[in-house]
Formats: sequence, C-alpha cells, structure tokens
Amino acid sequence: MSSSVLKPVTKRWRSLRKWLAPGLGVKRWLLLLLIGVAAVSIAIAQALVIVYNAAGSSDLIRLLTLAFLPLEWRILIALLIGGAALIVALRELNRSFLTPLARSDPNKRAELVDVLYRNARLGHGIRLVALGGGTGLPSVLRGMKAETSQITAVVTMADDGGSSGKLRREFGVLPPGDVRNNIAALADDEDLMTQLFQYRFAEGGLEGHSFGNLFLTALANITGSMDKAIVEAGRVLAIEGRVLPSTMQDVSLGAEIRKPDGSVIHVSGESQITEMGADTNGRIERVFLEPNRARAYPDSIRALLGADMIVIGPGSLYTSILPNLLVDGMAEAIRVSNASVKVYICNIATQRGETDNFNVADHVLAIEKHIGRGVFTIVLANNAYPEQNAGPNTRYVPATPADHDIRTRYELVEADLTDPQRPWRHSPDKLGQQLIQLWAAHRHSESIGK
Repeated sequence: MSSSVLKPVTKRWRSLRKWLAPGLGVKRWLLLLLIGVAAVSIAIAQALVIVYNAAGSSDLIRLLTLAFLPLEWRILIALLIGGAALIVALRELNRSFLTPLARSDPNKRAELVDVLYRNARLGHGIRLVALGGGTGLPSVLRGMKAETSQITAVVTMADDGGSSGKLRREFGVLPPGDVRNNIAALADDEDLMTQLFQYRFAEGGLEGHSFGNLFLTALANITGSMDKAIVEAGRVLAIEGRVLPSTMQDVSLGAEIRKPDGSVIHVSGESQITEMGADTNGRIERVFLEPNRARAYPDSIRALLGADMIVIGPGSLYTSILPNLLVDGMAEAIRVSNASVKVYICNIATQRGETDNFNVADHVLAIEKHIGRGVFTIVLANNAYPEQNAGPNTRYVPATPADHDIRTRYELVEADLTDPQRPWRHSPDKLGQQLIQLWAAHRHSESIGK
C-alpha cells in the first residue's frame, strides 16, 4: 500500500489515540453526552411506537419507520446513518470552533483534539518556579513553556535603571521592566501583541521607554497595584503560566564594594552598583535590600512551597538573583519546599563590574555568603566556550576547579548551554532539555528509592 494512502489513515489513528488519552477532560463529558442522546433517542423511539400502533396502517408511517424491511436491516441502517451524522457533525464543529480563533494565521490552525491534547499535556506538566530577572530568566521560560503551562516566574522588584527607573520615579510604581520581559517570554513570541509589548520607542518624548512598560504602568494606576496589572497583562497576551513579584514593597538595592586599595564604599541603587564596580575596579562584598526585612509576596511563597522544580537564575548574580533571595521568607521557602529538583543555573559569561574573574564556584560561594547553604542541591553550568559570534568583550565563566569542595556539596552538571548566535547567553532550547533531563533523572532515582 502506498504511503499516500497510509498517511491519512495514520493521521486519523493518531487523532483517535489523542481523544482516548487520559487527562484530556473530554471523555467523561462525551460519555455523558452519549447517555443523554441515548435517553432522548429512547424517548423518541417510544413515541414513534405509540404513533405507529395508533396509525400502523398508514403508508407514510410505515415508510418513515422502514417497517417494510426486516428488523436487522432497520437497526443497521439506523446505525450507519447515525454514525455518519455524528462524524460529520464533530468534524464541522471542530472546524467551526477553531477556524475563527486562527483566522488571522492559517499556520496556527489545528484540529480540536490537538488543541485539547496539548492543553491537557501542558496542564499536567511540571510545576516549575523560576526566580531571577534581566535577560536570563526569560530563557528558562522560553525553554520550558513547551513542556508545561504550570510555570511561575518570580522577578526582582529592585530595578531602578532605564525605562523602569524613570517610571518608578515619576509615577511611584514598582519597576515593570523584568515583569514585561517575562510576560513576553511566556507569550507567543511570534504574536503581534507580544512584539508590540516589547516595542521600544527610539525617539521623541517616549525615547527609551518600551510600550509594555507604559502599558503596565497605566494598568497599575487603573487597577490600583502592580500585581493586578500583571494579571491583566497576562490575560491580554494569553500567556502560558504566570509572573509574580518577589515583593510588593518599594525596595532598593544597596551594596558594599571593596576597592583595590582595600577601602569599602557604599552604593545605593541597583543601576549604580555594576557601574560603580566597573569604574573603581572594585569587588562587590555584599548586597542588601532597603528596607532589609521586605516582606515576600504571599503568592510567590505559595508557589515555591507547591513547586515540583525550583530554578534560580540565570541572571546578574548581585543585581537580579540575590535581590530575589534576600526578600524576607524567600530563601526559607525554597529550603522547606518539597520540590524534587532545586537548581542554580550559573551564568555563561562574567559581567563587568559585578562578577569579573569569577568561576562557577565563585558564583555559588557568593550566594552562600548571603543566604547560607541548603537552598539548592544542583548547579547547572556551561562547559562550552565557542569563539564564533562571541565578540571581543565576552569573558566566559571558567569551570569549577576539580578539587573545589563545592563539588562535594552539590550535584554539578556541566553541558553546552550557549546560544549559537549570542554565545554569552543561554539557549532556551538547551536549557529546557537539560532541565527536563534533570527532572527525569531525579524522578527515576526517587522511584527506585521507594
């Protein structure tokens, strides 16, 4: 039999298997529908029997009820007609429901069962909570949103530079920049609304501002708070997952920087820390939040406690990662969470003024210095250092020395995590693959241990 003949049959068989897949949330209602149709059919049949008995001699009644045929033939014809009607009806309903949803993009059209199957699979995926900020955290979200829709991104609220800083100072709102980036990462990257959300004005009075930042600021003023604005923005972009602030308090980030001469300077403001570190060739000794007991956002704590997997990073160590972990209650929630996998993703490249000359172990030790040990058990680090597309300013983070004691305290996983086009950044696909492998390995070890 030719492949052209087998292809439609195979496609239909796969479609049927998807309809029968567990967790789809359809079969129980289809069964209820069939019971209802059967009950109504029985009632109609009984009514026809009454009419037939009352006017059985009528030729019209005999014709409508096929009384001139043997009983077996009547049952077979009814089944064929009813089955054909159901198949045509389901096919046309599928087309009627989904065509309007994908009318703007014919490439996104899919059969109803494919949409339901995908939603059911993602809805039963890993409960993932990822913490960070900047450009690193969105890479995790993009890499995992094809595997699960149960994603929660927890972002820092200490940003005070660029567009976010201006809006924060002028309107008194929490910084929207990291929120915007992560909402966009959880949305459809090719969707026009996502591109609009990320659009940045290049000139005029709005120069430097992104549309998404302005949109979130306006929503925050309309709804009364940034957390409500985030929810509404997520609905507009139909994101897979949710984005939460680490805290709803107005916090700023401070730092102590040790200069080469041994003196220590105090810096206030997230945007000033890296700049001052670069200008003085200093080394960041400590970062802290002001106020230092900023309360964690309750939904963020609940998400951490109920997570299957917790991912910290990647992102700027002192200005994106630690501002989340320093919020009161965040580190403790990660420690006591029953998540099977708790992983820190180290940066691929060092950041000038922040992590100059750091290796992987230095990143881990800096976190331990601020919040102690036991927050994560796995360190995921890059071990590829491509020269192509790297540019002259890329300085890769070296691997942990073979004899370093963090290798005895953590499960150290090394892999090529680089983006081919921008190798100083993480590839979302490679990150997603590594995280899924970690999840599978730990679930397998847990099943063996039971």
